[in-house]
Amino acid sequence: SCDTECVGDTKKQPMSYCMVNFVVCQLFALVTAFWFRLYLHPSKTSPFIRHVVATLLGFYLALFCFGWYALHFLVQSGIAYGVMIFTSVEHMHKYCFVVTLGYLCFCQVTSAYVFDYGMYSADFTGPMMVITQKITSLAFEIHDGLMKREEHLKPSQKYLAVRKMPSLLEYLSYNCNFMGILAGPTCSYNDYIAFIEGRWYEPKHLESNGKENGKFKQSDPSPKRDVIQKVCTCALSLMVYLVIYTICPTVRIIDDTFMASNPFYIQVFYLYISMLALRPKYYFVWTLADAINNAAGFGFNGYNTDGTPKWDRISNLRILNIEFATSFKMFLDNWNIQTALWLKRVCYERCPYNPTAATFLLSAIWHGVYPGYYLTFITGIVVTMAARAVRHNVRQHFLGSATLKLIYDVITWFSTQMAICYTVVPFVLLAVGPSLKFYRSVIHLHQYVSIPGQALMSLTPAVTDSPPLTDDQYLSCVQANKQNCLSSPHNNWLLDPHTAL
Repeated sequence: SCDTECVGDTKKQPMSYCMVNFVVCQLFALVTAFWFRLYLHPSKTSPFIRHVVATLLGFYLALFCFGWYALHFLVQSGIAYGVMIFTSVEHMHKYCFVVTLGYLCFCQVTSAYVFDYGMYSADFTGPMMVITQKITSLAFEIHDGLMKREEHLKPSQKYLAVRKMPSLLEYLSYNCNFMGILAGPTCSYNDYIAFIEGRWYEPKHLESNGKENGKFKQSDPSPKRDVIQKVCTCALSLMVYLVIYTICPTVRIIDDTFMASNPFYIQVFYLYISMLALRPKYYFVWTLADAINNAAGFGFNGYNTDGTPKWDRISNLRILNIEFATSFKMFLDNWNIQTALWLKRVCYERCPYNPTAATFLLSAIWHGVYPGYYLTFITGIVVTMAARAVRHNVRQHFLGSATLKLIYDVITWFSTQMAICYTVVPFVLLAVGPSLKFYRSVIHLHQYVSIPGQALMSLTPAVTDSPPLTDDQYLSCVQANKQNCLSSPHNNWLLDPHTAL
């Protein structure tokens, strides 16, 4: 196991022993997933057997990767299940949220400060973050299913609501199955149970037209093509990360010699390249996790217009949309999608006071105790608010022609990439000292941004000068947002009717 072997500075070693261990386990899970789909198919095997095998394989991978630290997965899940069973359904979701998140924070503190600071390349708290998402999501879904009336639930909440308490086996299988134990992604409990019981494809067939329904009803759609594409994406992402990030590590941006010997524009270009080379590490982890679930038959999301199956139900990112994002919102919409959905469902939709700030705060707490995380998400709140204001004031002036729209897209793409780099660097550096040193090194960036920004803002009235929405306009915005929710389950949880454009 890697709990005693992972030594050295992980920020200087792009591929540590722990990460090799993790990759080997995920490749084993990928092969096992094909076997699980073919030989333990729901038509051949009972749900009980599928639950048992998925859970035992998950525990084996966890023990292999993290040693006895993997027992924390069982302890966290066991405590939360006890809360679900022995407390009233009326308040159970709140208790589960506090207990589960509190246990995660306790483990993160011990991992960061009791053991080795910065040793996060294959930290055992990583899987606990996903388990925390699953437990808290399930607690709210049980509360919605057993306590709330149907008419008080939103359409998405009706679909997610759990109408009976899960058995211990179902609960452990959902939290610790081999497909998602190491890297997720998070999924809804109802979707997972439908997959185990073989009901996963039925609603998707009903969504298709009669011809497609007849064509595909006789056999399950094959994930082979999508799995191959995702594995190739993983290989390319890993190669880019190992080659380019080794040459351009983020920590060099705060090196005194580097800052003194390079002009401002070279530092900005280096920062962009470094962040560009860092993202493929996440592309690799999340895309491989998605491929594992697809290989097991989980993640089917209906058919494309040409009749080919879609396997993006639990995908965690859309790479092209991330790299060519022209707004902070677009970047967030396509990055870590399942975590964004979790934040939306357990916090943003339910928090009565300042849900945007509360959501960013929860995201920071969930990520860990390193100060850099909090600096990143506090900065994210400011950037989000600023992006809303600028878009509200400026965008309409560039919609008159295709040329102006292209100019606007180029400017906003560059601004978005710089905003992401500026926001995310503390997340990578982790500590306060290096993060503040980075902020000081780029403080003059505000001079380059603020002058054209003030010029653009002066062309238009302030947001507060806009007339309030009439009742009809407000209802139209609400209906439009609801339609977006139904057509795209990953729609942005940061957008409300008063900021919709």
